Amino acid sequence: MPSPLSADRPSAPPPGRGRVDALITQARRLKGEVDAVRRDARPDGTDPHGRWERALYELALHELDDLDEHLAQLRDGPPPTPVPAVPPGRRAPLPPTGGSPLGRVGSAEWDLLTDTATWSAELYAILGRDPATAPLTLDELPSLVLDEDRPELTAMVTDCLVDAQRIDGEFRIVRPDGEVRTVHMMGEPVLDADGGTASMWAVLRDVSELRRDRREVSETRDSLQRHRHRAQTEHRLAVELQEAVLPPWHGTLRLPRQGPRSLHVAGHHLPAAASAPVGGNWYDALELPGGETLLSVGDLTGHGPAVTSGMAMLLGALRGMAMAGTRPGQLLAWLNQLLDTTVRPALGSAVCCRYRPATRTLVWAHAGHPAPLLFRGGTGRRLSAPDGVLLGATSGAAYGEAEETLEPGDLLLLHTDGLVPGRAAADPAAVDRLLALAPRFAGAHTAQDCVRTVVTEVGGTEREDDACLLVARVSA
Repeated sequence: MPSPLSADRPSAPPPGRGRVDALITQARRLKGEVDAVRRDARPDGTDPHGRWERALYELALHELDDLDEHLAQLRDGPPPTPVPAVPPGRRAPLPPTGGSPLGRVGSAEWDLLTDTATWSAELYAILGRDPATAPLTLDELPSLVLDEDRPELTAMVTDCLVDAQRIDGEFRIVRPDGEVRTVHMMGEPVLDADGGTASMWAVLRDVSELRRDRREVSETRDSLQRHRHRAQTEHRLAVELQEAVLPPWHGTLRLPRQGPRSLHVAGHHLPAAASAPVGGNWYDALELPGGETLLSVGDLTGHGPAVTSGMAMLLGALRGMAMAGTRPGQLLAWLNQLLDTTVRPALGSAVCCRYRPATRTLVWAHAGHPAPLLFRGGTGRRLSAPDGVLLGATSGAAYGEAEETLEPGDLLLLHTDGLVPGRAAADPAAVDRLLALAPRFAGAHTAQDCVRTVVTEVGGTEREDDACLLVARVSA
């Protein structure tokens, strides 16, 4: 829009048709590429991030539509539509433009000397007015505007007429059918020969869809930020709860603390990638009355604080029942019943071992969990597992037990699923990779050294889920 002071000077010629055609081609090619990316992305409408992506795609396509339309108008020029005659020295409103049925851009001029107005056909369409009626004067125009937006319009018009300032602002209008539309108004005063304001000329654009798209982008962005903040808070709570429950061991733990056949135990938790949610894995070693030792590892399915708190509940129940002398098979049966009766159903796996140092006997049971690995004399093997279904999978499940006599220097390795990244615990390749560590275990001095060996072997890459490891070595 030219400056009021140069309103009577000839404007610069429009750009050549060929250059505008090239711009139109580029704009349409870009729109096609954006639309292709939008279709390929297929954002999830139930996810805050997906809604934010969809809103941004729609906003970009909407603005590219507008760009294509405006470039086409620039290339084609005004259509041969008769315009009303205007007095010399006055500027005529913009000729009608193409576009949507409502007309995206309209124009008007308000004569301050005669208190009359001239509107383009598009402005009638934007405001929902009958073209057969007289255009509204500046005093009448606020009657179409929402009450809360009228002060903004009044201030813009006053600054234009009194201080010769350009108009650039938005307000909402109510059409006769009750629909509320957002209008962007740009205008300037038209000066007479003495430098006074003779009229006000303005271009008005219906930006309702554009503002709606931008509002949706803003709302989805805010929703996404809230979602991320909630996820970060939940992750922190889950980590803190997990750290409070898992044993705070530093080095090898000697259990029980008396007798030549005691166990030397070490454990480690391997966290998932920083962006991955915290799971319900645990490992534990507990000295029981009479000098026996309980070894357990397990995993409650799911992620987040609720799962971590459920894991803490299971671990607490397991410890309490073990202290009361419950055998491993019966212990898992009661844990299964506990999960089956909780308000929030869940599935879990676990292995429980009870070691008797007097006879070096290991009695163990499992619930859908990887069997312990036994290393002896530089070789390793997986123990034969008794029957045992996942915890919470079926009511009244019974769990078998197996018994193994250990020898001085034997080493037990218990672990949760996912210890070997990218491999399920039952995958033969995962088992073989752990059994291949047998010669290195034979040369290790402590259980903690064996844990370090495993972590060095499988803990160097980011993992999708966290995992736990427990090593118990029979002293000589």
